[in-house]
Amino acid sequence: MNCRVVVEAAVPVFDVETEDEAIRIAISKTGEMLNPDLNYVEINMGERTSPSGEELPPAFIAADEALVALELEMTVFNVEREEHASRIARKEIGQLLENIPLEVKRVDVLEDEDGDEAAETGDDSADGDHADEQVDTAGASGAEPDEEDDEEILPEFEDLVE
Repeated sequence: MNCRVVVEAAVPVFDVETEDEAIRIAISKTGEMLNPDLNYVEINMGERTSPSGEELPPAFIAADEALVALELEMTVFNVEREEHASRIARKEIGQLLENIPLEVKRVDVLEDEDGDEAAETGDDSADGDHADEQVDTAGASGAEPDEEDDEEILPEFEDLVE
């Protein structure tokens, strides 16, 4: 299972006068800390609301210092549960963003393209036609192409290990 994890970060910014300036500096500062190791993490402005439900800007400024809410999004692959995905994302991001508080906002399960096709063809298998196609495909490929595929994959793996 693959998941898209959104983590909220509270990034402190110093010597700023406006909210826009604070947001730009916070995004730049976060990008510098994450790159090049986690250049696949998307950085967006966070959303804040007051207790009454009123939308607030993502930056809070007091005495020329700001605390900016940013949302960091990343995809985590091959996890068993959503909790596992959130732990991985929080650990990966947290290692590079030292002294910046993080909170997992949401975890969205991504549907695999192969999984979607399997689900769609699984519905069609009630007709029995799809089951025959699977047998025909397996019969047409035979054992020899599988052995050739294994031979091609193993040398590449060995090259990567060296």
